[in-house]
Amino acid sequence: MKKPASNQKTLGKFAGPLVLVGAGKMGQAMLDGWLARGLTPKKIAIIDPQPAKSVKALARRGLALNPKTLPSAAAIVIAVKPQTAPDAVPPLAAAVGKGALVVSIMAGRTLAFLEGTLPKGTAIVRAMPNTPAAVGRGITVAVANGKVSAKQRKLASDLLAAIGSVEWVDDEKLMDAVTAVSGSGPAYVFLLAEAMTEAGIAAGLPPALAARLARETVAGSGELLHRMPLDAATLRQNVTSPGGTTAAALEVLMGHGGLDTLLTKAIAAATRRSRELAG
Repeated sequence: MKKPASNQKTLGKFAGPLVLVGAGKMGQAMLDGWLARGLTPKKIAIIDPQPAKSVKALARRGLALNPKTLPSAAAIVIAVKPQTAPDAVPPLAAAVGKGALVVSIMAGRTLAFLEGTLPKGTAIVRAMPNTPAAVGRGITVAVANGKVSAKQRKLASDLLAAIGSVEWVDDEKLMDAVTAVSGSGPAYVFLLAEAMTEAGIAAGLPPALAARLARETVAGSGELLHRMPLDAATLRQNVTSPGGTTAAALEVLMGHGGLDTLLTKAIAAATRRSRELAG
């Protein structure tokens, strides 16, 4: 079984400073992960107009909260909503020190946008995490521009691994499909639990029991998939006895126009929309 990311003290030797722009849900999840990985609050500066109480508490331990003058940063992580980027990103130019790394988790904001807004030659990583990051079980896909060194790529991996697994791609065009599969993917899983609940109620189960069964089944199956070395198809086959109840259900789900077809269409639609939003 894999150790939780929070047990890996990979950031203890990071000299800093690290500037986090945006301490919303994803930003806070990253911050918690960094602290668990050995980064001290004194090495962190946060820019957020409405910081949570937990962030304010860290200011008493040396974290710089909304400093009047930005430090010359070794790394900057941009975690604001993408629509605020035209206002939030340009002021960061003053904090991009020599050899600084900029990591953006803004959905749809391309490397070209960031390169056009930040100082020429800035090392930039664009990343797409997903919401299970809130419990340290997210997955993030990242792509780097040509200015990112091997050392900076390792730093980016360490920063992003604070919220879960990290994968890298070389082609930024793949980020639209990444957004469709893993970025939006948690919503598909939650919809499955929602649909299972409604189907259970329609089959005669009390609503509370149907909701509990659906929730725990989806959560437990996900954990089984996480822990076991077997692929999803094999795990599915292991549950399915020939001629049994599961086989009867899968005949519907895997038949013409079934779940495979619907998900292919859904992910294609999300991919197209991601491209449209990126311009």
